Amino acid sequence: MHFDELIGHLGQHTVDGLSKGAIYALIALGYTLVYGVLRLINFAHSEVFMVGTFAVLILWNQLGVENNPPIGQAILLLVLGLIVAAVASGGTALALERIAYRPLRRKNAPPLIFLITAIGLSLVFVELFGQVLPKLLGSVLPDVFGRPRQIIGMPTIIQQETLFTIGNTAITNIQLIVFVAAVVMMALLDWFINRTRYGRGVRAVAQNPETAALMGVNQERVIMLIFVIGGIMAGAAALLWSMRFGFTQNSIGFVLGLKAFTAAVLGGIGNLRGALLGGLFLGIVEVYGATLFASNWEDVIAFVVLIVVLMFRPTGLLGESLGRARA
Repeated sequence: MHFDELIGHLGQHTVDGLSKGAIYALIALGYTLVYGVLRLINFAHSEVFMVGTFAVLILWNQLGVENNPPIGQAILLLVLGLIVAAVASGGTALALERIAYRPLRRKNAPPLIFLITAIGLSLVFVELFGQVLPKLLGSVLPDVFGRPRQIIGMPTIIQQETLFTIGNTAITNIQLIVFVAAVVMMALLDWFINRTRYGRGVRAVAQNPETAALMGVNQERVIMLIFVIGGIMAGAAALLWSMRFGFTQNSIGFVLGLKAFTAAVLGGIGNLRGALLGGLFLGIVEVYGATLFASNWEDVIAFVVLIVVLMFRPTGLLGESLGRARA
């Protein structure tokens, strides 16, 4: 165990964990929104994130992007990447809801059927991007689908540089962008849910769908809205992941999705602010654990922490449902 390494560079490991956890938090928002309204664990949400990473990769590949473009071009590429990823992930999430979950709701299927369907959809998307699309588009997009199931690198849009140093903690531009962007998007979503008419509709359906329907709230529109918003957040996370880690793969969503779900549960699933807190907390714990033990223990530590937290606080750190959330 490397206590000296952890204590000696505690600030640096904390900053690394916060930037990593911010991505988990954005993905976790999709889980917590859907669960807060439908009491559904949408395990296919991890593949919604994966679709976003491929959308960014295809965009940059088709534009012929090279490493370290000029700053003006880099900003434009990031904006375009955000739009494309948000549209791709939001559209995928909406399609999942309309094609798979809506017919089950109309038939009053039990929760277990929804869960099995979500897992099945996740596997379908993994194989779609790992086997089907490479066969169909491998010759058209060889840099994207030319190596099925392999890790695919992305161009470096912004070169990582140290912006400033506090003590022995160096904060880079990528870390700052990722963290600030995630917090800003979380704040905007929190404002939308708690301060707007559509947000009140979401909270009303989450609290009591029957009464909300009697008050004129269109439940189907609310469900569509939460899937789209969750998909947009996953698309934003995909762009930030592309900036920070610079690679994707057809199975990239599996472990990341489990960690994001863990973050949602840690914070109190169904609680938007809890998703942010859980994601940041999980990112820090992972980096601390990887430093203390070894990087290959990172995933184990994340789930051990989940078990320990839930043993003492089963509702999560905040534990407040979306239907009772207030600003």
